[in-house]
Amino acid sequence: MPTSHSRTGVASVCAAALTFSGLVVTGLLGAQPAAAADPAGYQNVRINEVTSANSDTVELYNTGSTAVSISGWKMSDDGFSPQSFSPSAGSIPAGGFVTFNSPKGLGDSDKLVIYTADGTVVDRVDWATGGAKPAMARCGGDGTGAWVTTTAATTFGAANAPGCPSSTPAASRVRINEVTSDGADTVELYNGGTSAVGIGSWKYVDNDTSHSPVPISSSSPSATSIPAGGYVTFNSSLGLGDNDSLFLLDANGTTVDSVTWATGGAKPSTERCANGTGWFRTSTTATLGSANSCTGGGGGGGGQTGRLLGGGGALTSGCTPEAPSGTGSTPAGTLAWPGGLDVTIADNVCAFTTSTGPEGRDLSGLAFDPANPSVLWAAKNKNWLYKLVKSNGKWIPDPSWSATGKQIRFAGGTGQPDSEGLTVGGNGHVYVTSERDNSDNTVPKDTIMEFDPTATGSTLTPVRQWDMTSQFPQLDTGSKDDANLGFEGVGYVPDSWLTANGWVDPLTHAAYDPANYPLHGSGLYAAGLEWDGTLHVYGLNSDGTFTTFGAIATGKASVMDVTFDAGTQRIIATCDNTCGETHTLMKIDATGAIVPDVTYTNPAVMPIDNLEGFALAPTSTCVNGFREAVWSDDGIYGFGSGSSSSGHSLYSGTFPC
Repeated sequence: MPTSHSRTGVASVCAAALTFSGLVVTGLLGAQPAAAADPAGYQNVRINEVTSANSDTVELYNTGSTAVSISGWKMSDDGFSPQSFSPSAGSIPAGGFVTFNSPKGLGDSDKLVIYTADGTVVDRVDWATGGAKPAMARCGGDGTGAWVTTTAATTFGAANAPGCPSSTPAASRVRINEVTSDGADTVELYNGGTSAVGIGSWKYVDNDTSHSPVPISSSSPSATSIPAGGYVTFNSSLGLGDNDSLFLLDANGTTVDSVTWATGGAKPSTERCANGTGWFRTSTTATLGSANSCTGGGGGGGGQTGRLLGGGGALTSGCTPEAPSGTGSTPAGTLAWPGGLDVTIADNVCAFTTSTGPEGRDLSGLAFDPANPSVLWAAKNKNWLYKLVKSNGKWIPDPSWSATGKQIRFAGGTGQPDSEGLTVGGNGHVYVTSERDNSDNTVPKDTIMEFDPTATGSTLTPVRQWDMTSQFPQLDTGSKDDANLGFEGVGYVPDSWLTANGWVDPLTHAAYDPANYPLHGSGLYAAGLEWDGTLHVYGLNSDGTFTTFGAIATGKASVMDVTFDAGTQRIIATCDNTCGETHTLMKIDATGAIVPDVTYTNPAVMPIDNLEGFALAPTSTCVNGFREAVWSDDGIYGFGSGSSSSGHSLYSGTFPC
């Protein structure tokens, strides 16, 4: 439930380490009819991967929301004039790829330029000796990420890694962040890394192939380095056109970043949204030298702004939205949402009012049923459990289970669990976390309860219950606010993932062997602690005891929901506005530890609220490479009173498969 999130001893939000994970980026919302290919959408097409080894393969990616025809397009390198090529398809679907082999060989040190049929430059990438072997690819987001030389297998025709390897040079954290073509022709660079980057020998060039790269220092002699998290601006001496491109090259002549805009797209400017990481869009106000405003209408560069769809309806009597509290900053290094940019309000207004919660708020934890992905389980604070199904595109309580949800109790049928998170275990039962008993809400009660969803009746009592309260004495201060900072989310983590990826058991300091814990079932449970953002791993034994495997740092100040996603093979720790509405994917690293991999924000169109629940549909539901993502707004606030989102708990978007 919403809190001020204020407490002592909480670590500040930390940047997550970034490594390869393999996802897809799109601008679509779910499965939509295929759009006609739009040749004018060329500015949304980016070179995404290229190799100068053997096959000389090139991959193009469409960051936009409509297909783009590439009929008649050509390519050149630094030694031959534009040549026709034979792509794997005549158009690139939204969020899709095409590949082709260069009609002439690409050199060990070379450049690649893509042109439309009328000769307009679409994109360009330059590399120094060996830079495209085995390949040169964008990391940190298809079509928008930093260029790096890959060390792993190539991924032509599929998504590049969303995260950049830890060995990536600091220079790859520098991005073109904002550009104007208003006469001043100002360029802003942003350093999203943790150390300063020298740019004294860097150059830039526009899309006129007769132009040679120009040193930044000739335009701005003082621009010799960019501090971590800082900006540098300079005015282009080449003149930037109304319909143009900008390419940034490092001291070796290797492409660092690029942007292309259509007519009027850089007036007053084209800017990245989110700042430093997202796609480009046309701004309403240039903010050169500072963080981007991200208030424009989109369409100026390689991406779209997204739409918030659906919603509306009058609030019912007693239904009372609550404004978010405790908003914090987004961790450095966070990447833009990798799925569709459009989001749909996915429930009826004031759909979750109950006898103990007539204000309609407090829907929190979410989890898809892996055995039946048409079912979404939801926990509501003040002891309610919902089995949701889709009806006319909205998630509603399943009338065959309970049209109003079922109340849950602690063991023995007592109390009012402050039910926050939930997950579906390997046995098909629903496991729910509670951080206190709302009938005595100044006292923490950090428990995990197991419920049999096939049980009859309007009230459910646990099959088993595990109480970990004594492990968190910092929450037992007599304050209801501190008691409210306990277990939020919980995720079932299968043993098969832990063993296949070499997780080292913290208790034995050897490879995890499930047979050492014969009563625990087929997986462990990771409970997220709101107090400090740590995950606490438990084996929940059938005799009511539990095994504690220790805490895992997520790099976040708080955790609101936890899920294991079989599609990405990651544990996902979600934080609401406390951490800038972010999701950190956790992996098992080479040492056998569970560590942060990559962190994403929500789609830019979503409100900044207490969005405490997050769930991804199983990959078995994928359509055209995407599956559903669902969020819950604990405060049903949306964008505030009078907005179409006010009074709604659920939002639906898409995530890559």
